[in-house]
Amino acid sequence: MKKVLIITYYWPPAGGPGVLRWLKFSRYLPEFGIEPIIYTPKNPTYPIVDHSLEQEIPENIKIIKKKIREPYVWASLFSKKETGQISSGNITSKQNQSFLQKLLLYIRGNFFIPDARILWRNPSVKFLKKFLAENKIDTIITTGPPHSLHLIGLRLKNQMKLKWIADFRDPWTDMWYFDQLRLGKAAKRKHYKREKQVLRQADLVITTSKQVAYSFKKYTIQPIKNITNGFDSPAPFQHLEKDKAFSIAHIGSFFSAERFSALWQSLAELIEEKPEFGKHLKLKFAGKVNPELKQVLKKFQLLEYSEILGYLPHPEVLKIQQQAQVLLLQYANEKNPGIIPGKLFEYLNSGRPILAIGPQTWEAKDIIEETQTGKFFNLNDKEKLKMHLFELFKAYQKNELFVDAKNVEQFHRKNLTARLSELILNME
Repeated sequence: MKKVLIITYYWPPAGGPGVLRWLKFSRYLPEFGIEPIIYTPKNPTYPIVDHSLEQEIPENIKIIKKKIREPYVWASLFSKKETGQISSGNITSKQNQSFLQKLLLYIRGNFFIPDARILWRNPSVKFLKKFLAENKIDTIITTGPPHSLHLIGLRLKNQMKLKWIADFRDPWTDMWYFDQLRLGKAAKRKHYKREKQVLRQADLVITTSKQVAYSFKKYTIQPIKNITNGFDSPAPFQHLEKDKAFSIAHIGSFFSAERFSALWQSLAELIEEKPEFGKHLKLKFAGKVNPELKQVLKKFQLLEYSEILGYLPHPEVLKIQQQAQVLLLQYANEKNPGIIPGKLFEYLNSGRPILAIGPQTWEAKDIIEETQTGKFFNLNDKEKLKMHLFELFKAYQKNELFVDAKNVEQFHRKNLTARLSELILNME
């Protein structure tokens, strides 16, 4: 069986979508003749913790943990709230940043390049050079963000004879919050330089969307492959009864509530115009949300119809998905239309209709249309959105709210791992 070292920052008990990708790949890789070995920090600072994911760690998998120096630990002495937001990528727009957040962002952006985990690079390279040689491992995979893990791969590649795959779960300099980091000119140049070095020296680059893969092609002639995130099946909790209410559930982070005024206004108008609609409506938000969401719901008089549940363990999230009448998928940033929320793929597996709202070029739109799992609307498609919401409600009243999904199995984690394993084995 071929051994492969996977260098990842996020590993259980980390919560959120970042941990699931390689946790699931690691589960299925042995079925394709590959033994994954995990290298991860011993004392990380995770913005989200979900101990339920520890139960999904594959049996007998080898996990190596080494200490990391975390600047976020020092920064949290000044403000845990600000530090937590920066660590999770929930960065306030420049005009709304507090003085403390401006200062922390300046330090993070200009002194820790590409990110605050860069201090783990040198000790990791020193340890892994010996470990890889002693265990005769000639293939490594780095996954980012944090992109500093790719710099571990870069140094190992330059100092050893090995094959290196760089997996990008999100873009680097093209990420929407990159411009919010208060970077000086020298720091910005260094980011672009490091990104190009990784893209040009990795033997293979993997992305989670076609658009991110396309954007990277301007920097490198190395092969770039797209392997999306996915879902496990069969869908759990399918035996559960659907919510009695007309529930619209959103799973995951919700940071730009003001951009979805078309949705809030449509709901508010339907409540006023159709009394039955208001009697049955229930909005559910499971995940990290910006305080702005509650303010917006209050503004549109929707707070009394809403449940803000906060971050929940993954099994609880899956239950909410199965029980919801409609699943809401949202994205507001036109700069990164290639960002596909990991929850989309679990939505596909739920059998519930998806209501997606975002920019016209959003890649999630193509997946929803291909699989026939829901409807997509532009951010400002208020009238069409309102009409569709009422159509969903009428189907709910008749107990006819379901989808007949097509071609969903391509996003099963096992099928995605089969593609990954083929890429790994063909590198020899």
